[in-house]
Amino acid sequence: MSTVPAEATLPSADEYAELVPRPGSITWRKTSDIRLSGGSGYALLLQVSHPTVGAGVSQFSEYRSDPWGRLMRTLDYVHGTIYGGPEFAGEIGRRVRQMHRGFKGVRSDGKRYSAFEPDAYAWVHATLAHSIVDGHRLFGTPLSEAEQIEFWDEWRKVGRLVGVRYRDLPEDWADFRPYFDQMVEQVLENTQAVQDLLYSLSRPAPPPGVPRRGWRVVAPLLAGQGRLVTTGMLPPVLRERFGLRWTPAHEGAFRALGAASRASGPLLPRQLKVLGPWHLRQRRRSLARAYDAAPAS
Repeated sequence: MSTVPAEATLPSADEYAELVPRPGSITWRKTSDIRLSGGSGYALLLQVSHPTVGAGVSQFSEYRSDPWGRLMRTLDYVHGTIYGGPEFAGEIGRRVRQMHRGFKGVRSDGKRYSAFEPDAYAWVHATLAHSIVDGHRLFGTPLSEAEQIEFWDEWRKVGRLVGVRYRDLPEDWADFRPYFDQMVEQVLENTQAVQDLLYSLSRPAPPPGVPRRGWRVVAPLLAGQGRLVTTGMLPPVLRERFGLRWTPAHEGAFRALGAASRASGPLLPRQLKVLGPWHLRQRRRSLARAYDAAPAS
């Protein structure tokens, strides 16, 4: 039986301003580029292949019945902590911790788990950083070495807002790749949540408000592109572990898609490169209702 650690301490309100990325910072500019949206499935797949995260998602998440709602909530958390300002970011962090407090149970291998296991909780935050940096390399504007270092320093601070302890992530960006590779080689598994997610990517449900007849026309195109991007971004060892077929034709299509996406950069308006503030403006009212309905911690 595994030992479930105590919950990590959230930062105090006095620390919020030091942890939230400032307008114009590398995190502010690079996190919500629309060209990264195709990589959301990749980040989720990395997360749910962790046996603890996968167990929690399978047992508690509504992503199978409400995939778009779960996506919106993920974007709320990411954009809220980055673009919402110190007070709002702190509230987001507190609610994220509160929401996960009851996520505990028994994994498929018989081990007890909790969402607050430090390596699992930190891994979720780390996968987002990895998908942003790799997403820009493949589909956006690649970050320079100095920008990657700056981004990781800021991302670790964002993690503190939701209770990710500094000591549970690599201190320096130079140590991130060995950490990531070690997780891939020794920890990540083909969990039930992985297979469920792959199924949902192949047969995406219609977003709220979209007529089913119209969705039937565009869904196969979106599903094909989403599957291509998700599989193409995976390390080869995970493709094999998850039983995913990858051919030279797939590789060629993936590279062509990336080249077209990178070339579109100069044509994109600024709002599509920094979508986070717009997302929050659209979601403020529903977020406020959710917070008012949630019990105080």
